[in-house]
Amino acid sequence: PISAILPPPSDNWFTAEMASRPDTDDYLSLFLNDVPLMDVRAPVEFSRGSFPNTENAPLMNDEERHRVGICYKEKGQDKAIELGHQLVSGDIKAQRIEAWKRFVARHPNGYLFCFRGGLRSRLTQQWIREAGIDYPLVKGGYKALRRFLIDSLEAQIESGEFRILSGRTGTGKTRVLKQLPNPVDLEGLANHRGSSFGRQVTPQPSQIDFENRLAVAMLKARHLNSGPVYLEDESRLVGRCALPESLKERMARSPLLILEQPMEERIGIIREDYVEGMYSDYVDRDGAEAGWLNFRDYLLSAIDRIRKRLGGERHQQLRGLMDQALLQQEATGETAAHNAWIQSLLQDYYDPMYDYQLGKKEGRILVRGGPKTILDWANKSSVA
Repeated sequence: PISAILPPPSDNWFTAEMASRPDTDDYLSLFLNDVPLMDVRAPVEFSRGSFPNTENAPLMNDEERHRVGICYKEKGQDKAIELGHQLVSGDIKAQRIEAWKRFVARHPNGYLFCFRGGLRSRLTQQWIREAGIDYPLVKGGYKALRRFLIDSLEAQIESGEFRILSGRTGTGKTRVLKQLPNPVDLEGLANHRGSSFGRQVTPQPSQIDFENRLAVAMLKARHLNSGPVYLEDESRLVGRCALPESLKERMARSPLLILEQPMEERIGIIREDYVEGMYSDYVDRDGAEAGWLNFRDYLLSAIDRIRKRLGGERHQQLRGLMDQALLQQEATGETAAHNAWIQSLLQDYYDPMYDYQLGKKEGRILVRGGPKTILDWANKSSVA
């Protein structure tokens, strides 16, 4: 255990003088107000999942944590404590304290936490205090914060009112969703657009990070806004992030708003988001040459991922159209040639799937129409 590196508590281990701001267990306020948090757990713990507005400034790095854990198992607590203080001492200790001081300077109203809000947090707090700074911690640490979010999310799913924005691929659902009275953007939280082409240039969060983001967004929808929560119609998986089963079940029973757009508009939206936007994102990240190659790979691999569902002949036809459009875009910078494969993919693949699913949902539809119709209805509904 990590606590093995720390000295046992004593009367003078933690000074009687309290921090200028008290330690807190007001988890709701932390999340509603986007309070900056300093996670002093090891990087491997942080990477498995933490919270929005949180930075990792560990007491021990992964190797130190690993060596202390082995020592504890093989030689017991006393030797592990001794090793821990050898590993986190001198210049290393000074570097950790400097990292904490930088965080405190940038976020004077923040808090620190470890796994359970125990010895690691209090040792960090003590070392910061010895450097002349009082800084409060989160009581219960990561475990209590995570438990609070899990419980609050389940409560909101059970008691909240939801409305689901649906529509065919390319109707611009996410654009409209963000203009609705009380939206929660599942695709934004998952950093994925929810289809074979939905990958973004930056990686998706871990499942725990996604769940924590979702819980915080739901807390804000409940406490900072009013009325039903609007969600975009999604499958259980948004990329590799899974919606809670209870949320998916509630969404499947909730009323629908059906966004409709003419084919020409849909083609333009798809081209703008998945061709022009993604190309720009890849170039911004990787530079012109590598960005182009990675963008090209993104499009071709997306069509290849649905090869079995398309069927061999249709896949080859669409891939050929995509290849031609990419050649023209590379040569001239023009993107209009992408319209051919986009229209074919929408008409022959995505629309039939959507129409089949919508046929099973007819009794749940509240309104259908273009963006203005949807937004006008939702705004009037929120006032009523």
